[in-house]
Amino acid sequence: QVQLVESGGGLVQAGDSLRLSCAASGRTFSSYARAWFRQAPGKDREFVAAISRFGRRTYYTDSVKGRFTISRDNAKNTVYLQMNSLKPEDTAVYYCAAGPAPTPNRDEYDYWGQGTQVTVSS
Repeated sequence: QVQLVESGGGLVQAGDSLRLSCAASGRTFSSYARAWFRQAPGKDREFVAAISRFGRRTYYTDSVKGRFTISRDNAKNTVYLQMNSLKPEDTAVYYCAAGPAPTPNRDEYDYWGQGTQVTVSS
């Protein structure tokens, strides 16, 4: 059993940066791959980034590649999403997830946080 809590969202201007955090409790954090998804109003939840259990592999959706960086600190049971050069189209609720593999498929993840709002103004 894993519980996930996101933090770090907020309101920023285009071009600014934010770092999201997702703290995990319960089962050993390193047992799980981690991912970030996001959902904008009226849109489906979409994959953003994923990281393997020990951080050796990372994956990104094309729209954030080069701007966002996913990382993890297993000693702190925390995964991060560093978001640079933010754009208005990045506005969404961001969710962290944990599962057996770092895939872009929502149904492959077993645990989800409640989300944190990121709003990017133009």
